[in-house]
Amino acid sequence: MIKAIAIIAMGSLCLGAAVAASDPATEEKPYRIENGKVDGSVYNGYRRYGNSCMQCHGPDGMGSSYAPNLTESLKHLSHEQFTETVINGRQNVNASQQNVMPSFGHVEDVVLYLDDIYGYLKARSDGALGRGRPERIGR
Repeated sequence: MIKAIAIIAMGSLCLGAAVAASDPATEEKPYRIENGKVDGSVYNGYRRYGNSCMQCHGPDGMGSSYAPNLTESLKHLSHEQFTETVINGRQNVNASQQNVMPSFGHVEDVVLYLDDIYGYLKARSDGALGRGRPERIGR
């Protein structure tokens, strides 16, 4: 009986940890900003975002008439959900519209720097980084 309770307790702890790990509110910040300046990975994310994402999601991630506002989306999406969407794409269809996010899993410039792009967008989403080209720490 005690062994069964211990197993259930351990399972509950593991499940709780898994849920917390997927909760965007509990994720460690994937960016570093000091005095309004960003680290190299966030700056790189800004550049990569400009090359591959800006055409649809706008210059600061604030969306367009056909692509969502990523500064709002990242308030609710975990890093894993963001990665899944970028790599595999997404299709949302309802009675009034059809939105398609193409897959970027084959785009090396996106896949190799996905964490940097996420860090840039998460900083924008958290309000830690304003609009426009960020300045780099140490420059």
